[in-house]
Amino acid sequence: MILTLTVECMSGRSLEDQCIRVIEIDENACLYDLSQAILNSVGFEQDHLFDFYTANSASPWVQKRWLSEKEEWEEREDDFFQITLRSIYPLDRKILYYIFDLGDNWTFEIRKGRGIKKPEIDISYPRVVQAVGPNPEQYPEDE
Repeated sequence: MILTLTVECMSGRSLEDQCIRVIEIDENACLYDLSQAILNSVGFEQDHLFDFYTANSASPWVQKRWLSEKEEWEEREDDFFQITLRSIYPLDRKILYYIFDLGDNWTFEIRKGRGIKKPEIDISYPRVVQAVGPNPEQYPEDE
């Protein structure tokens, strides 16, 4: 089945405008697939480490629950290949967050839409079905 996720860029080194992407993705996709879908949706290069956590929407910067607590990146990455969206949802009043490039701290809030749908024939998932605002600049030219 296909999930609809609303992904909003909450912070990052050069975030200036609102940036929201609505992504349809298979519920059996793993967190690594979701990472790639998010980065593709905003035109970012996939050249940095990333992480996922859950938290309350009122305080996403505190009381984080990391989805992988492994110390070594290779082990965390293995977890991200194993953890599926289907195994994460429902989150029970929590929100999923994605952090990319731990130096520039690009943080994305991921909200699951209500319901699921059957995949459409001849459609490739994941796909962006709605975009609000421009892509942020991953590497802005310093003035």
